[in-house]
Amino acid sequence: MSRSVLIPMDDSPPSKAALEHALKTYPDAKLTVLYVINTTSSVGYGDLFPVTVQSEYGERRAEQLFEDVEQLATQHDVELETVTERGIPTRTIAEYINQNAFDHVVMGSHCRTGFNRLFLGSVAERVVRRASVPVTIVP
Repeated sequence: MSRSVLIPMDDSPPSKAALEHALKTYPDAKLTVLYVINTTSSVGYGDLFPVTVQSEYGERRAEQLFEDVEQLATQHDVELETVTERGIPTRTIAEYINQNAFDHVVMGSHCRTGFNRLFLGSVAERVVRRASVPVTIVP
């Protein structure tokens, strides 16, 4: 059984499903929800040509997300930690995993296919390739 689980989230339904999965599957683990404020605006394809941007919108989204996360955790009678980081989501998530010695990651996938997947990529897929621990992808 995992002792510390990271749940990278945004405000999408797949992320909420990943959180619910983690709350049910790892109720005794140390759970950490990570929200990455994307500090880049992609020019071109994915994060191939990132341009740095600053926005308070990300802070407001994080606050709202964490309110919802805390409410869901309370319903499951599970405590968790919330963390906000800034950067390119894929890189920031992978670095956070490695710097904080998590032994498992649970995250949602937007299930992009075809053209969208080719050019926009998948954060979940990139995290799987970069992570040094097992990753569970929840659709």
